[in-house]
Amino acid sequence: MWYNSPKYGILLNSGKIYFEFNAVVSEGVAEMNLLNVEKMSKSFTDRILFDNVTLGINEGDKIGVIGINGTGKSTLLKMIAGLEEPDEGCVVKGKTVRVEYLAQIPVFMDNLTILENVITGKKAAEEYRNLEGEAKTMLQKFGIQEYNGRVGTLSGGEKKRVALVRTLLTPADILVLDEPTNHLDNEMAEWLEEYLNKYQGAFIMVTHDRYFLDKVTNKIVEIDKGKLYTYIANYTKFLQLKTEREDMEQAAERKKKSLYRMDLEWMMRGARARSTKQKAHIQRFEELRDRKVIEKDKTVELNTLSARLGKKTVEINHISKAYGDNLLIKDFNYIMLKKDRLGIVGPNGSGKTTLLKIITGNLEPDEGYVESGETVKMGYFSQENEYMDQNLKVIEYIRNVAEYIETGEGSASASQMLERFLFTGAMQYSLISKLSGGEKRRLYLLKVLMEAPNILILDEPTNDLDIQTLTILEDYLDSYDGIVLAVSHDRYFLDRIVSRIFAFEGNGIISQYEGGFTDYKEASGGKDEEVGKSSDTPVKNRDKGNAALSGKGKPKEVKLKFTYKEQKEFDEIDDAIAGLEDSISVLDAEMEKEARNYSRLNELMAQKDVLERQLEEKMDRWMYLNDLAEQIENAKNN
Repeated sequence: MWYNSPKYGILLNSGKIYFEFNAVVSEGVAEMNLLNVEKMSKSFTDRILFDNVTLGINEGDKIGVIGINGTGKSTLLKMIAGLEEPDEGCVVKGKTVRVEYLAQIPVFMDNLTILENVITGKKAAEEYRNLEGEAKTMLQKFGIQEYNGRVGTLSGGEKKRVALVRTLLTPADILVLDEPTNHLDNEMAEWLEEYLNKYQGAFIMVTHDRYFLDKVTNKIVEIDKGKLYTYIANYTKFLQLKTEREDMEQAAERKKKSLYRMDLEWMMRGARARSTKQKAHIQRFEELRDRKVIEKDKTVELNTLSARLGKKTVEINHISKAYGDNLLIKDFNYIMLKKDRLGIVGPNGSGKTTLLKIITGNLEPDEGYVESGETVKMGYFSQENEYMDQNLKVIEYIRNVAEYIETGEGSASASQMLERFLFTGAMQYSLISKLSGGEKRRLYLLKVLMEAPNILILDEPTNDLDIQTLTILEDYLDSYDGIVLAVSHDRYFLDRIVSRIFAFEGNGIISQYEGGFTDYKEASGGKDEEVGKSSDTPVKNRDKGNAALSGKGKPKEVKLKFTYKEQKEFDEIDDAIAGLEDSISVLDAEMEKEARNYSRLNELMAQKDVLERQLEEKMDRWMYLNDLAEQIENAKNN
């Protein structure tokens, strides 16, 4: 429940409670307090989301809320927006403070057009504002052209963008935004970044876009084990401050444990509660004994799970696809290489998901074909979760894939894998219907990985996954032996994971750029107006046998250079090959000695087979890197 009050008391809770009066002064400028969450507690079924927490929002605050899925991020926003009540405590705001809320799943009036949904009830207080004109301009920015169409005809992503326009158009002192960057392409995300950086009011938002958090926030609120921790920092600075906080907490916990052991020995010797001093000692012992022990954060743990991939992977042969007059893909050709890390970018509706569906065999191209090797096993993490039977228990959903799975550390049961994905014993036997949206997304990711694919296809993997899970997924992909193909608008994720970008650039053109997202932006910047001009020259590609063809469209010139990972690999690959050759020689010598010991000989032959496959892959990679190095050198000389 909201309480309007001119008094502003508790500002925030980060283990301690800090008190402020009517204003917070920063660098000589008074920042008026707008809203307070005071001593709030909230539970959901048997899970405590918030335990007596306090938070203040002041003028100029640009707050990002983070925490693992299921900790209550969306619930916190709903309570700040006045849509949900706490079990205890209250939300206090000034009488004139206006709050506008963007829901994770927005609701519309089906009997109204898109434009009417955006502007209804939002008559501007300032008569000079052309609200309808502003709405149309902003809808265009977010890729919505049919203002008079019905909301029911829109996709889920389009509905979210319409809701974002509706929210931004409303005059407000505090914007409350739940996942505003989901379903925005890179250009839209950059526009929203600029808008929020110029925004005069305060905002509090949940997003998993780490670049976005870095660029627009000046405070981070972390939800951790029912508590709120506030950091005066953007995301990068927050990571440093969080580490310092945890180190301090662990040091304090070690000190308390040491005191407890000493007090326990004192009690065991037969303490006598006669003097005031002894009574205080006993009281301290009881407080130490009954204290809530600080727990280390659990993390999602992933071991590499993939089936062996043979020589033939996936060959995309001159495919084209159009819907009516809308040409999405024109004469696209590519042969996937082992350990390829491919990112696909482009505006919403350009055909990225269509390309994935053609590669996976879920959609036929109009022209061309896709061939897959016999050993290819694809895992498809789609943009929307597949159908989940809400009446299934969490563990049943995973057991339907496999009861046991072989990992790098040996066999692991479905229950153990769920535990590694932060689904504790009690949660494993909960119904799927009781999970949050982010928890369902994490469960779906586990199911895909449990299938042990050797080609992992990710369609917007960062939607609704918390930052902690994304970080561990990224670390997992570093050691993943298969091919990764990802459609994503998350610039950080693309920079972190991929070494080659395919960009949809209109009129069916798909151009290739080397490196991550930042490399792509650098290479393609300021040349968008060239897309669609006619030429008979196909795109030149660094890989032997591969070409990112764009039909008759003139490609952008690709800047040849090693990525950081490629340079490191190039520097070390000769030693790696020599090491493998030495290991094979050692095995050959041992096989000669064990010629009559058939059991041992079979073991050695199996080991040699593994090493020879690794050597073959290294040699293929060596040829590619040396060819690239030669091209780079020639480009410099020319």
